[in-house]
Amino acid sequence: MKSKHLTLSERTAYRGLEDVVGCKWSAAVVGALQRGITRPGQLERYIPGISTKILNERLRRLLAYGLATRADHSATSLHVEYRLTPTGEKLAGVIEQLHALQAEHSVALTEAIAKPTQR
Repeated sequence: MKSKHLTLSERTAYRGLEDVVGCKWSAAVVGALQRGITRPGQLERYIPGISTKILNERLRRLLAYGLATRADHSATSLHVEYRLTPTGEKLAGVIEQLHALQAEHSVALTEAIAKPTQR
């Protein structure tokens, strides 16, 4: 029989997931990295409206959770590159599935969002 409450490990996992993808910019950053956009300047140009501060914060968060790696190429030139780890690639796949679900049901989702919440 399933418990009526989340376990500590489940709560921790959900909070970690929310910490990573709860920001409106995270999915865009993960998607750009998956498409091979690896340098911070390229990422800023690729993701309309993202600020340098938010981009750096999101990249640090992806690094902290082991979803991306950072390669410093300052020995040869002054730049860094970010890439998704295998776990980050899995997350990118989940984000793509969510995007497909949203596209498939966009009319119903838009109508649901527009309705006032019943309490």
